[in-house]
Amino acid sequence: MMSHEPHPGAGAEHGIMVVVVGPSGAGKDTLMNLAARHFDHREEVHFVRRVITRHGEAGGEDHLAVSDAGFASMEQAGSFAVWWEAHGLKYGIPAEVSVSLAKGHIVVANGSRSALHRFQAAFPRLKVINVTARPEVLAGRLEARGRETHEDIMARLARGPLTVRGDYDVVELDNSGSLEEAKGKMIDILDSFLKEIVWKT
Repeated sequence: MMSHEPHPGAGAEHGIMVVVVGPSGAGKDTLMNLAARHFDHREEVHFVRRVITRHGEAGGEDHLAVSDAGFASMEQAGSFAVWWEAHGLKYGIPAEVSVSLAKGHIVVANGSRSALHRFQAAFPRLKVINVTARPEVLAGRLEARGRETHEDIMARLARGPLTVRGDYDVVELDNSGSLEEAKGKMIDILDSFLKEIVWKT
């Protein structure tokens, strides 16, 4: 994995950057979409639209699709607060997030556990939500997608722990049960971060 050095404008924010991470099958994209709808009326909560070198019609999250050359041009122009490469794709967090953070707002981004050190270097107030599920639940969800064989899925799950390694401020969110229950947990976590901003700024 490759990562870009933190954007020079980052670091002076009063708000909180929230990075949501988790293994495939944990449901972080779904939970982020549900939370975004819940907080749609709250101007102090922002959900990041990532820049990805993936076709815009590839499905999944709503993102800004760019070519490798376009991504490189944006990176050279300082358009990203953080960027990283994983699974043959490049992902960028727009530098404009610093504007919202400077206002004392919360910014929520879809991230990667392998890039957390870059987020930590770029954002002084970083929170991590680690969305997980029991291994058998993850395996069932991945098998339902039909993209990998059972053997490939089990090998993937055996490769590493589901926890976040490193010295980060992490909140664990177990999404092994119902989606409604996990949605409530996600909303409660973000609400707690909002209260923290009110008290600390």
